[in-house]
Amino acid sequence: MTYLNLKQATVVYAKDAEGAEAKAVDVLIEELAKRTGIILLRSHSYPDGNVPFIAIGTPDSFERIGPIQLHEDIPALSPEGFALRTVSQALRQAVFVVGADARGVLYGTGKLLRSLHWGDNVIQLDNELNLTEAPRFPIRGHQLGYRPKNNAYDAWSVEQFDQYIRDLAIFGANSIEIMPPRTDDDATGPVMKVEPMEMMIRLSEVIHSYGLDTWVWYPNLGKDFSDPKIVEAELAEREQIFSMVPYIEHVFIPGSDPGDLDPEPLFVWCEKVAKILHTYHPDAQIWLSSQVMNADPSAWKKGFYEQLSKEPDWLGGIVFGPHVDETLPELRKIVPQKYPIRRYEDITHNFHCQYPVADWDLSFALTLGRESTNPRPIAQKQIHNVFASYAVGNISYSEGINDDVNKFVWSDQDWNPQIPVAETLRDYGRWFIGYEQADGIAQGLLALEDNWVGPLLANEGVEVTLLQWQQMEREAPQSVLNNYRFQMGLLRAYFDAYTKRRLVYETELEYRAMDALREVELTGALVAAERVEQILARAVTEPVAQDYRRRCDDLADRLFENIGYQLTVTRHFAIAQDRGAFMDAINYPLNNSRWLRIRCAMIHKAKDEAERLAIIDGIRNRTNPGPGGFYDNIGSYRSNRRIDPGQGWASDPGYLVSPRTAHAVYLLTPGRAEEKEKELGGIPLAWINHVNVMLDTPIIIRYENLDPSADYQLKVAFVGEIGVEAHKAVQVKLTANDSFIVYENLPVNGSTVTMHESNIPREIISEGKLKLSFLRTKGTKRMNIGEIWLTPK
Repeated sequence: MTYLNLKQATVVYAKDAEGAEAKAVDVLIEELAKRTGIILLRSHSYPDGNVPFIAIGTPDSFERIGPIQLHEDIPALSPEGFALRTVSQALRQAVFVVGADARGVLYGTGKLLRSLHWGDNVIQLDNELNLTEAPRFPIRGHQLGYRPKNNAYDAWSVEQFDQYIRDLAIFGANSIEIMPPRTDDDATGPVMKVEPMEMMIRLSEVIHSYGLDTWVWYPNLGKDFSDPKIVEAELAEREQIFSMVPYIEHVFIPGSDPGDLDPEPLFVWCEKVAKILHTYHPDAQIWLSSQVMNADPSAWKKGFYEQLSKEPDWLGGIVFGPHVDETLPELRKIVPQKYPIRRYEDITHNFHCQYPVADWDLSFALTLGRESTNPRPIAQKQIHNVFASYAVGNISYSEGINDDVNKFVWSDQDWNPQIPVAETLRDYGRWFIGYEQADGIAQGLLALEDNWVGPLLANEGVEVTLLQWQQMEREAPQSVLNNYRFQMGLLRAYFDAYTKRRLVYETELEYRAMDALREVELTGALVAAERVEQILARAVTEPVAQDYRRRCDDLADRLFENIGYQLTVTRHFAIAQDRGAFMDAINYPLNNSRWLRIRCAMIHKAKDEAERLAIIDGIRNRTNPGPGGFYDNIGSYRSNRRIDPGQGWASDPGYLVSPRTAHAVYLLTPGRAEEKEKELGGIPLAWINHVNVMLDTPIIIRYENLDPSADYQLKVAFVGEIGVEAHKAVQVKLTANDSFIVYENLPVNGSTVTMHESNIPREIISEGKLKLSFLRTKGTKRMNIGEIWLTPK
């Protein structure tokens, strides 16, 4: 039922409207024209007769247009807030968008657009609008980096950025963070259409045209700031950029990632940057984060907070983001109250990141990787709300288009944390994809998030999710099929289903391979090894669900053509597989075939049958703890129940004080791991799927029903930290039942796996219970455990 037909409406606004207020009128008319083919007329006065109209402006603007004639007065509006009112009478049909200020006009217009029923030659409201809203947080935005690392933005034109910034503004964003031409990545890439410096200038202009704030993320890349020549060159670069970029409201300087200045010279340096910034942008502010990636960050953090306690005048605020080791509530206690805290939340990565997917299935970690298309609406709302009260808002950390849905969830939550996720997703589907597809898209995105809950083998919903997306695909008009946001969701639905089909198939192949080893007494070791290799090869020679695979390839190519989404290194120019090119890993083995093949190669090289049989026995019994023993792949669902969860994900989604399931996929990365695999005799998947903790948080593992009269042998597989040289070890202390020190300062080398065995005497487990407390005592931030064998002697 139509409440208000607006396809012949006139847009009424003040003749002297400017800035975001005037831009709101353009946004309304242009966006409706794209979707409906109708170009609404403009006027600076109310039309005569019963012509419907949409009146837009601030209260002052309406004084110049003419009074608002409503049954009730518009209440006082908070900054950036708005009121929407509709009138549907025989002689008058109208919509009033009243903004507290120019930004409020823009956000009110965005809310109206999200509420309209639109289609070919259709613009209408199905229900009355009577809303008065204002944002909960004063900072609401996203980082849009123009550099080769970002998996689509580097392929965009200025016009594409303009549209995306407009999209974000429609959902309430008031800040966009951009980057200088020189970062820790290559300055240019093969798909760039605009030089980085020119793009920075143009983006600043676009952001300003919508009345939004321009933030600049500007890391310290100089190698030695004690060298006056380097300081002079770095300052000269900043002066050039600050003088050329027309609009800058804030500059965010990360403490590290990248950057490695010690705290005192960091604060001295920032003051110098502030003086140059204020020469060209007098009201701009410097923000600083305590991000630190040092192996042992304690001394650095102490120095940082000592400098902060001096409360420098040039500092505008503090930023909380990845590699800040304090929780946000703790940080708020440390930071002087005069400084606001802005969040810099990682919404883009799936694992080895600030907010990993909770207990993510290893098959997805191996294929989708760190930067896949990753709608996580329910998780993102929880992450937002659990810490919302400790900060003044968020500008998210993003590496590209893959987190598109998460951006709009955060924008809506920054506007009002009470907004249900389903409402945001319906708005998202309605406005960006199609009015008729709104609920299907909303439920489809929620289903994609649910695909990632629990063990993939047991997740019956994956196939259902694909059926739902396939039906939308069959029924959708061409405009929807060509829509990149629809294509991203559809690709994930096919990819997830394909991954599950492969997991079922390849798991069975591994079982069959193990069956071949069990028949070694009949066939001999060499024949058994050959059969294992033949069986495992079927994953390639007789693959399953190739129609799903082909559809994924097709969608990946369409997304590259559509928005430059770089889902492969070779065809789409991604800089690396782990930088969003998840299609390059679509066929990554989901069983232990790599480990088994290396073991088979060892069988072929063995000098005699006895040695070959010993290798086979080792394969078959690798996880066997013996009668009365216990084996745990600590990162698995079955074994996870033994781990003390600490605060847990719901209240500690960054796992700063809780253990988390993690994935050492780097151990298997092509080009880096072959020699390491051979050195270790292969890398079983149980080492990839592990548990880790940060800094002083322990990993506590409990066993019950042990034999109180037996001594036990404890073997632990420690997984070295990613990207850390082998000689830079973490040191670990292990205590049994809080009283018996099993070992102190055990070195665990980086980028490899350390196996260690020790004794647990019967006196410690006289009651049949064992509590193992692992604690990092020194070294890199994380301690990782992959497997445990507890065997009675």
